[in-house]
Amino acid sequence: MQPAEGSFYRLIVAQAPVGVVFANPEGIIELWNAECEAIFGYGIEEAIGQSLDLIIPERFREAHWNGYRQAMETGHTKYRGQVLVTRSVRKDDRTIYLELAFAIVKGDTGQVIGALATARDVTERYTQEKALRERIKELEHQVKTL
Repeated sequence: MQPAEGSFYRLIVAQAPVGVVFANPEGIIELWNAECEAIFGYGIEEAIGQSLDLIIPERFREAHWNGYRQAMETGHTKYRGQVLVTRSVRKDDRTIYLELAFAIVKGDTGQVIGALATARDVTERYTQEKALRERIKELEHQVKTL
């Protein structure tokens, strides 16, 4: 037996293998799934009702909010359909690297009701790739000096 439609969607979001966060037009978190807890270290009760500043490094906040406000006003984001790698911050203040994908969520009448993001922690992969890039750069420099 399948659950009722509303609970079916809630189960999918709650158990998704990626972080799912939804924020209203003011940037207040209204949805935060279990994978977000694992990624960011904040429990659902800690995150719901908080500003997205909770996970945005301070030095990126101004740019984030400029883009967020524009997306809420226009109903569009230039990042739709793209996966971006960006930095975020965990509850323990560690910087992490995330793959983020965004969507502007609209209600039945087309009004913007907020923004949805999916997040995947790619810190380990990013760190390994960065070390490889640095090693390649170092080796290229050594070759040039031969």
